[in-house]
Amino acid sequence: MASVVDYLGYAAAVCTTCSFIPQVHLVWRARSAEGVSLGMYLIMTVGVALWLCYGLLIGAWPVVIANALTLLLAASVLLMKWRFERPPRRVNGAATPPARP
Repeated sequence: MASVVDYLGYAAAVCTTCSFIPQVHLVWRARSAEGVSLGMYLIMTVGVALWLCYGLLIGAWPVVIANALTLLLAASVLLMKWRFERPPRRVNGAATPPARP
């Protein structure tokens, strides 16, 4: 049976994981990550990956699940930043916009 401490951990995991959803949505909708700090997201993504490893090593499934989801969200912001902000490709000397999905 879950204790108050467990529920506190679950609530913290939901809040911290869900905090990335508005950023992912904003970057996706705007097709721009101009205001996103690359350094912050790189450090955050590495930190979350380390928390995920820690959770796996100690068998703490709430830590594993929360950090796996957070890693997915943080990494998606990094990937969109790279994709939306890379320079346009050149074809026969003329710049072409990146392909849209």
